Amino acid sequence: MAKYSEPFKLKVVKEYLDGPLGSRLLARKYGIKSHKQLLNWVQVYKELGAASLARTKKKEAYTVQFKLDVLSFMKRTGASLTETALEFGLTNPPMISSWKKRLLEGGAEALSRPRGRPSMKNKTKNEKAKHPQKKNEMTREQKLERENELLRLEVEYLKKLQAFQMDPDGYLEKHKQHYHSNSKKSSD
Repeated sequence: MAKYSEPFKLKVVKEYLDGPLGSRLLARKYGIKSHKQLLNWVQVYKELGAASLARTKKKEAYTVQFKLDVLSFMKRTGASLTETALEFGLTNPPMISSWKKRLLEGGAEALSRPRGRPSMKNKTKNEKAKHPQKKNEMTREQKLERENELLRLEVEYLKKLQAFQMDPDGYLEKHKQHYHSNSKKSSD
């Protein structure tokens, strides 16, 4: 969603109120994605003044009870999103529809869910809490890797055993030299 500065919003709203162009033409002229966004700015400006067009750095956290009151008012009166937002001093009407959706999908508990993306630190903790693994339990992938390693070791052992059975003296002589050369390297 595009973010627009307060001076930009104010300029477009005043041009809409003073000029001959409608919301669709002004939205197209200034590259605003939807003319409804412009109409929302106009209504907010008329009801709450120019300060209401400002983007606040810190967003206000609304209580579950407040959200339920807003949704109840909208249902009781049949007011639109914009009318409801203006009644409660909210500058972002689509926020109300997201509350309504969350309420329908998950009940009142869903409205208490914190906004925004959780930090990465908490994500790993949450995943561990959701899927606690015992020390002895391994994932399917870990089990397959372990099995693969054991099979490799078995094949290597069988090859060495076969080589030893075919020529025991030659095998021992070859590996004696190998062990002696390794021990010399480590003593240097």
